[in-house]
Amino acid sequence: MAGWREGGGMAMSLNPPGETPPAEGSIGEVHQQPADGGIWEHPRFWAGLILLGSIFFAAYFIGRIFGYG
Repeated sequence: MAGWREGGGMAMSLNPPGETPPAEGSIGEVHQQPADGGIWEHPRFWAGLILLGSIFFAAYFIGRIFGYG
C-alpha cells in the first residue's frame, strides 16, 4: 500500500521553494481600483427604502381595517 512516504498521497512541487506557481499570480501586481458605484454600493439606502415602503403598505391595510381610506 503506497503511503505518503512513497509520494502516493502528496502532490509534488514543480517550483522551487519560495517561488509563486505561475497559476496563482502575484498579489503585488498593479491593478486599477474600480470607480465608486454610487448608490448601488450603499445597501443601507435600499434597505431603508424597502423598510419605508413596507411600513406604508402595512399602514394602508391597517387603516382600512379601522375604517380609514
